[in-house]
Amino acid sequence: MSEKPIGVAVLGLGNVGTEVVRIIEESAADLEARIGAPLQLRGIGVRRVAKDRGVPEELLTDDIEKLVSRDDVDIVVELMGPVEPARKAIMAALERGKSVVTANKALMAQSTGELAQAAEKARVDLYFEAAVAGAIPVIRPLTQSLAGDSVVRVAGIVNGTTNYILSAMNDTGASYESALADASALGYAEADPTADVEGYDAAAKAAILASIAFHTRVTADDVYREGITKVSAEDFASAKALGCNIKLLAICERLVSGKGKHRVSARVYPALVPLDHPLASVNGAFNAVVVEAEAAGRLMFYGQGAGGAPTASAVMGDLVMAARNRVQGGRGPRESKYAKLPIASIGAIPTRYYVNMNVKDQPGVLSAVAAEFSRHEVSIAEVRQEGMTDPEGEPCGARIVVVTHRATDAALSDTVKALAELDVVQDINSVLRMEGSDS
Repeated sequence: MSEKPIGVAVLGLGNVGTEVVRIIEESAADLEARIGAPLQLRGIGVRRVAKDRGVPEELLTDDIEKLVSRDDVDIVVELMGPVEPARKAIMAALERGKSVVTANKALMAQSTGELAQAAEKARVDLYFEAAVAGAIPVIRPLTQSLAGDSVVRVAGIVNGTTNYILSAMNDTGASYESALADASALGYAEADPTADVEGYDAAAKAAILASIAFHTRVTADDVYREGITKVSAEDFASAKALGCNIKLLAICERLVSGKGKHRVSARVYPALVPLDHPLASVNGAFNAVVVEAEAAGRLMFYGQGAGGAPTASAVMGDLVMAARNRVQGGRGPRESKYAKLPIASIGAIPTRYYVNMNVKDQPGVLSAVAAEFSRHEVSIAEVRQEGMTDPEGEPCGARIVVVTHRATDAALSDTVKALAELDVVQDINSVLRMEGSDS
């Protein structure tokens, strides 16, 4: 005899919501066998009830509060976005003893603590695997598979739009503007791409990853962020000459000082990545996350990071887990925040740098530039210099590319400010970090 059905309410009927509803309906028998009880769709919350939504009209409602409060709803799947009204709906569901599955990265990066506390108080589940990298399983390995290990670093490409743009720039030599236009035409970029190209989306995901990996509450406001809008075709040409690619990376790291003090760093920025690093070859709209742990070593997770079907796959995985817990009387992992590590400022983070500048073509320029790096204790690893010509082919200065050894962000920032004040330096074209190399 089958167990009592598990009632499900889905909030949102966009690409992901539509796919989740389809899977629930078309895979009912398989899902029941895996869960131990049938899933029954009780209702679908939408902003506008219409007859042309591709689902039975009687399932649709614009009264979200009433839907999540129904006694026959056990699990609420939130796929509405943005932060509000999603937060209000999730809080209402948790307070009424409903387990929640969400793909809302912005909300989880901002309100994890509040939602986790509500779930704990009600003794229900809060799952959010789909909030970070679509179909790629990252949250569950961090919370369960590596629960007995110590994570040192999590670094990844977690935004498909920016990775598509940067891949196009690398492959074709296109400008940022041209690659963005292509991404928009193909549907990879939103009408307003700001959240993607300025790094806000990746920063929200970095906050979630850092919170889980280092047992410390990290919000999006704690994440240092730079976007890709200033990356140029010239930067890609220089990167290729250096044996690198350029990727927008989300990096979460546990730092240990010489005195044994632990801190957390979470940051998002475009960086040069050596071609022999696994993230350098992740192209198109794909995502990848590399996790480094003390005992397990390096683990890599790769796949589709966005889209209706891939994201729905992650949502359904969470839904099955939450439903199993309802049937068996168990609960999933709770929020782990025991470490309460301080957040390191970006100025204290050491890494390598690439500095591209235009200078006057005259004797002594290179020594003047090198002197500023030395004065601020930033060691130079490599220098490339080439002449420049104007549209008429006349000499008009030179371009210098400097690659440094590891230095703190504060030291490099001071160096760049000093360089900009030199009479021989005409422009600082770009400053990018280099990741994936320890030298």
